[in-house]
Amino acid sequence: MSMTAIPTAIEAPPASIALRRNSFGRLVFIGADGIESENVIPVRAFPIGAPDYGISIVSSDGHELAWIERLEQVGAEVRALIEEELASREFMPEILRIVGVSTYATPSDWTVETSRGVTTFTLKGEEDIRRLPQSALLIADSHSIQFLVRDLKALDKHSRKILDRFL
Repeated sequence: MSMTAIPTAIEAPPASIALRRNSFGRLVFIGADGIESENVIPVRAFPIGAPDYGISIVSSDGHELAWIERLEQVGAEVRALIEEELASREFMPEILRIVGVSTYATPSDWTVETSRGVTTFTLKGEEDIRRLPQSALLIADSHSIQFLVRDLKALDKHSRKILDRFL
């Protein structure tokens, strides 16, 4: 009976982590043993609370190949590749201001100013607004797009008043 070896995460010094893009634009991880793993994915352990801490390099079949404690520990080229890949996969606009809502009952249409411009989305129910630590909120629209309110206290008075009606 033959068992397939499952790669284990390496505890290599972050400076020795090697990544490159293949001809298809996908990330390739080069292990300390020189073995290449194609189609790897960087995954944040704490995407909202500590986005630059705890980055895992995961193989296409879901096995962790490397762990990066702090993104600043890796070389500039590897860091750029990781940040580029994360940016292409993560889409979470930050709400900067709530312009208005169609009604205070749900479902309601919200017009918001975000870090990516002004947009309108539908809030299906109050349960789609989740409280996070440090007065942050995560709001899911009817298409499951997540909008982040990084700090409820930092919003303008009009925006806080609207949110108070839904919280």
